[in-house]
Amino acid sequence: MTKDNIITLPNPHLRQRSQKVNFITPEIEKLVADMEAATIDWEESRAHEVGVALAAVQIDVLKRVVVVRNDFNNKDDHTFTVFIDPVITKYEGKIETDYEGCLSVKNVYGKVPRHTKVRVKAIGLNGKEFRVTAEGFLARIFQHEIDHTNGVVFIDHIKDDPKAFYQLAENGELKALDYEKDIQDNPELWED
Repeated sequence: MTKDNIITLPNPHLRQRSQKVNFITPEIEKLVADMEAATIDWEESRAHEVGVALAAVQIDVLKRVVVVRNDFNNKDDHTFTVFIDPVITKYEGKIETDYEGCLSVKNVYGKVPRHTKVRVKAIGLNGKEFRVTAEGFLARIFQHEIDHTNGVVFIDHIKDDPKAFYQLAENGELKALDYEKDIQDNPELWED
């Protein structure tokens, strides 16, 4: 599977809730391998971005499966942890606003408010339930990806804030987008 299998807005499937998996099958194992391959292929096509995670809906499979990069500071580490039927069981810490991007939202970044700490339970590929406490950037990743399993995209958290949108320049820096010129004139971002 490649980056070309990743769906983007305004694809309506990104707005649908994914179905629970409940137990591991060879189909789910293949889905995980496809998700990892698509994420790495996407990353290899980008000079300044890292593919840190992906939800199955992003390759147009409505299953509650998320893969999270084990070391998102090392582009050479292509290993992931798999979270099947992930649920945030507790939101903790304070709410902080920081930049987010998404493989399914082309060319737009945003400053999104998220909790700084979350507790997550999920099923691993071995079929056993496990729990994780995540803080900082990892907590943000979990909230972003679990949102995907519920049909929510990061822009939904900020679409009423005209100063929250950015675009990645060729030099790798984020530049502010003009809401009326760059965002409002592209209504496909907001289609449900």
